[in-house]
Amino acid sequence: MHVSVAFRESMPLRGTNRAGHTTLFDTSPEFYGTGSAPSPIEMVLQSLAACSMMDVISILKKKRRDVVSLTAEVDADRAEEHPKVFTAIRVQYRLESPDCPLSDLQRAVSLSIEKYCSVSAMLRQSGCGIEWEAELVREARQ
Repeated sequence: MHVSVAFRESMPLRGTNRAGHTTLFDTSPEFYGTGSAPSPIEMVLQSLAACSMMDVISILKKKRRDVVSLTAEVDADRAEEHPKVFTAIRVQYRLESPDCPLSDLQRAVSLSIEKYCSVSAMLRQSGCGIEWEAELVREARQ
C-alpha cells in the first residue's frame, strides 16, 4: 500500500492513493489552515465509521438482508496532553431495513469492531476503548 500527501502554497493538503483518488485535509486558521476540509484526526474517526460500516453492510448482504441506509455517529474523547490520542470512542449505528432483525445488526457490528475492522483494531491496540450501540429502523411500507 502506498499513498502520498502534498502541500502546495496553502491548505488544504491533498492526499492521493495509487488509483489517483484524492482526499483533502485541512485544519483551523489558528494552525495556518482554512477549515475547508476535515482534519487528519477527524479523518481517523470517519475512517473508523467507514471501515466498520463496510463490514456491517457486507455481513448483512451475505445474510441476504436489505440495507436501505446505514449511518454512524461517532463521538470521541482525547487526551489532554500531547500527543492528544483518542482515549474513548462511541459509535451509534442506525440501520434502516425492512427485514433485518436487531440481533443480526448487533452481531454484524460486533464482528466488525472486534474482528474485521482494521481501523478499530489499530485504535483498540493503542489503548482506546470503543463502545457502540445499534438502532434498527423499519422502512416505511408504501
